[in-house]
Amino acid sequence: MVKTHVKERAEAMASEMSEDQQTAIRMLANELHRLNQAVVKAVESGLSVELQRTARHHADDGYWGDLLVPIVVKQR
Repeated sequence: MVKTHVKERAEAMASEMSEDQQTAIRMLANELHRLNQAVVKAVESGLSVELQRTARHHADDGYWGDLLVPIVVKQR
């Protein structure tokens, strides 16, 4: 199954991460889950939501991450 393959890949990648990196990725996963729940709630209340990249944060070692802002449209 695809889900199993993804889980195995994630576990393999996690074993190659430092403790700080594993903590950071768990925090990110938890916050993304909360963001997704908020998007669902907004959509269910009659809004359309698009997440758009507004910037990219760069670290000194060449690592980067996208920063997002919601674009919200209320239907009539």
